[in-house]
Amino acid sequence: MVIQTGLKKLLSMASLLFVLFIGRMKKNPLLFILVFLCACSGDKESFVPETHPEGMVWIPGGEFMMGGDDGLAKEDELPIHSVRVNGFWMDETEVTNTEFAKFVEETGYITVAERTPDWKELKKQLPAGTPKPHDSLLVAGSLVFEKEFMELQTPIWNWVKGANWKEPLGPGSSIEGKENHPVVHIAWEDAMAYASWAGKRLPTEAEWEFAARGGGLQTSVNLREIASRKANVWQGTFPYQNSEIDGHFYSSPVKSFEPNAIGLYDMSGNVWEWVSDWYDPDYYKRSSGFENPKGPD
Repeated sequence: MVIQTGLKKLLSMASLLFVLFIGRMKKNPLLFILVFLCACSGDKESFVPETHPEGMVWIPGGEFMMGGDDGLAKEDELPIHSVRVNGFWMDETEVTNTEFAKFVEETGYITVAERTPDWKELKKQLPAGTPKPHDSLLVAGSLVFEKEFMELQTPIWNWVKGANWKEPLGPGSSIEGKENHPVVHIAWEDAMAYASWAGKRLPTEAEWEFAARGGGLQTSVNLREIASRKANVWQGTFPYQNSEIDGHFYSSPVKSFEPNAIGLYDMSGNVWEWVSDWYDPDYYKRSSGFENPKGPD
C-alpha cells in the first residue's frame, strides 16, 4: 500500500477477482491473488521524509524502462517504454492474515468472497442475453487452485463454495498456523477498503514495477533468475508437477526469502498483488514517456 505525502491523495483503483496463491511476478504461471503494498509519494526524487513509518521502505523516485524485456513478455506488456515516478513509501511485505484479521475485527468488514453474488451486478459484466445461473450456484465462494486436479478430475482452478480468506481451501480449512502468511482470496474492492482503513493506498502499476526491479536496478530477466532460486515460485512443469524445492506449494510466510535490492520481500513469487490501475490491453502502446502514470481511465 502507499501513503502519499503532500495532499495524501488516494488513488482510484481497478477491479478484478479474488483467488489465491503463488506469484508476485506478473508473468509467473502460478496464480492467485492478492496482497497490497503501500507507497508514499514525494514531489522530487531527492526528497526524503523525516519520519519512517514502521514496516515500510522509502523508495527514491527515478526513471526506468517499464514493460516485459524477455521472451516471456505478453502483448499487453509491450512496448517497453520510459517511465518516471516520484519517491514513495511501500510496505516491505504483503499484508498478512494477522493484519487483515485486525482490520476485519475493528470494522466488521465482509470480503467479496464472503458475500452472496448479486445477479444484477454480475450480468453487467456478461454478454447480453446470458441466462441467469441456478440460485444454487449464486453462493459465496472463490477460486481455488486444485493441487490434485488430475486425480480429482477437476479444472486446475475450481470454484469452491465457502472459500475465502479465513478458509482458503474451502470449508474445513483455516489460517491457523498461517498468521504470518499473506492474506488471499481478496478482491480489489477488499484491498481498497483495507488500504483506506490503514491510511494508505495501493501503488500504481508503474510504482510497483519500479519497486519490484529494486528501484530500477534489475531487469525482469534478472528477477526471473533470482526468483527461480530465492523465491516461492512454481518449480517444475506447470501445472502438472511442482518439485517444491523452495519448501512450499501454496503461500509461504512473509520474509521467508531474502529481500530485493531495496529491502522489499516477495516482489517475485508467493502471491499476486493488487495495484491501483484499471486494465487496458493496449495501454502500454499509448503510455510512452509518462511521468507518474496512473493507468487508463
